[in-house]
Amino acid sequence: MSKKFSKIALGVMVVGFALMFTPAAFADQADGAASHDESSYFMTTDGARKLGGAIGAGLAVIGGAAGIGRIGGSAVESIARQPEAGGNIQTAMIITAALIEGAMLFAIVVGLLAAL
Repeated sequence: MSKKFSKIALGVMVVGFALMFTPAAFADQADGAASHDESSYFMTTDGARKLGGAIGAGLAVIGGAAGIGRIGGSAVESIARQPEAGGNIQTAMIITAALIEGAMLFAIVVGLLAAL
């Protein structure tokens, strides 16, 4: 990754982070006075719960995709080394990928339920 791309990516992340909290900064109070109820906080408990659930579901997808990718890459590499064991390796790869996908789906459901 080049330095120019890294700087652009960092700039986009900073702008995205700043825009993420912009609605909270410019929120209107219903009565016009600054009160110390839940609407005057930086992030409400409902918003934090939804953000946490979304981040958890996203991390579950990233982790599951990385795991299944590693399984596929390792299976192809081992089949290339021992072509005669290809059937056994492929069966083990499919079973392991299905188990990872099931765990990933469970984690996504838990994360999305936390956001509701």
